[in-house]
Amino acid sequence: MKRLTALEKKWILYDVGNSAFVLLASTIIPIYYKNLASSAGLSGADSTAYLSYATSLVTILVAVLGPVLGTLADTRGFKKPVFTMFLMLGVLGCAGLALPKGWLAFLGVFVIAKVGLNASLIFYDAMLNDVTTDERMDLVSAQGYAWGYIGSCIPFVFSLVFVLFSDKLGISMGLAMTLAFLINALWWLLVTIPLLKSYQQKFYVELSDHPVKDSFGRLKRVFVEIRREPRIFYFLLAFFFYIDGVYTIIDMATSYGKDVGISDTNLLLALLLTQVVAFPCSILFGYLSKRITNVRLIQISILGYFAIVLFALQLDKTWEFWFLAVCVAVFQGGIQSLSRSYYSLIIPKERSTEYFGFFDIFGKGAAFFGTLLMGISTQLFDTSKAGVAMLGLLFLLGFFLFRLAVGRNSAYDKEKS
Repeated sequence: MKRLTALEKKWILYDVGNSAFVLLASTIIPIYYKNLASSAGLSGADSTAYLSYATSLVTILVAVLGPVLGTLADTRGFKKPVFTMFLMLGVLGCAGLALPKGWLAFLGVFVIAKVGLNASLIFYDAMLNDVTTDERMDLVSAQGYAWGYIGSCIPFVFSLVFVLFSDKLGISMGLAMTLAFLINALWWLLVTIPLLKSYQQKFYVELSDHPVKDSFGRLKRVFVEIRREPRIFYFLLAFFFYIDGVYTIIDMATSYGKDVGISDTNLLLALLLTQVVAFPCSILFGYLSKRITNVRLIQISILGYFAIVLFALQLDKTWEFWFLAVCVAVFQGGIQSLSRSYYSLIIPKERSTEYFGFFDIFGKGAAFFGTLLMGISTQLFDTSKAGVAMLGLLFLLGFFLFRLAVGRNSAYDKEKS
């Protein structure tokens, strides 16, 4: 296996950059938000539910914007500018989290930052076809997640120092959080600059006289094509359910841990451990895909997550949360990277952003369903464990639909041959 090319490395660096905010959003931000909500008199269950609803709003907005902007961005010369626009929305939103002092306003800015992040990932994922070859996609995709996990630890550790030792440093918690938000925003921007300088759109459709109008026409065409293409359609259905559970766990793990009595320090350190363990595991999955089919590896990962959910239902001790964090780390990067590379292989390369707009609807957009389901279940039964239990159903549905997708794919290939 050849070493990574310069362009592949620069593409991977965006994972290193945005993962800093992803880690912040799954660790420090929920704790800070829940402390703001608690001081305003909200119960733990209500604050968790409102965070779920905010995350659901993000996915609705991205699900609406993604396919439309994706079809436009596949036009020659459009992908990088649109990607840059959402990158800056995310970076400025991350820095802007330092401004609100109330929980509701804080959630509002958080929604803006998350929309920027998730929308930028549509175009970033679609760049994979432009920066590498079919034979290297599994490896490069896995390397992106792997280095994203370990690279995000650098700004996160600096943030932890300010947050956990603010008293010893003689600064207020408000100033500590401001420094954390600014450090991560700056890191995100700086490590993305090499990609912005070097990326060139290799696959595209030519500019038409009416690019916006034509993008809606291509959007309709893609929807019809996906519906008629079994190997894409059934994969997306399966992906909707199993990745929904994955992203909901990422978004809500800290909030759930706080609800079951895990201390803030243990939450932060355990989730930092997740990043460290996920680094070698993601790389391992990339290399395993050369010996074991990525289809089989995805199935193993789905079942692994189902077991994680079952274990989480009885979680009430600190060591159990640490153990759970390690288990999540084993599968987290693999299931995401292999799903991304598998999808890249079965779609038209010159219209990859169009197709990744739908991938985002069924993927990150699907998290609307998971977080909303968790929020409603948590408020209805007044316990976060009810919401977690619902995630188990998502993984089961995802597993059986994925097996159906593989079967339909084989039948389709035989029919074509």
